Amino acid sequence: MVTAKTKKGVMADFQKHGSDTGSAEVQIALITERINSLTEHFKKHKKDHHSRRGLLMLVNKRRKLLKYLKTVDEEKYIEVIGKLGLRK
Repeated sequence: MVTAKTKKGVMADFQKHGSDTGSAEVQIALITERINSLTEHFKKHKKDHHSRRGLLMLVNKRRKLLKYLKTVDEEKYIEVIGKLGLRK
């Protein structure tokens, strides 16, 4: 589970300005944090298929946001995936 403190830290790293909470970069970072916490959850609870569906939905949402970011600003896309450690 992602706490409010963790969310604020993640948002601070990816915000464009002080009150930015909804840009693609921030959304991708928050979704990645939730995906990582769910991945840890599944190491203990292998048969939790209901939460696994939610994980798959989050992965698809992040994929769509990354695709959008790549079409709009490819430099920002490369920076975001580098910071989050996604892909190569």
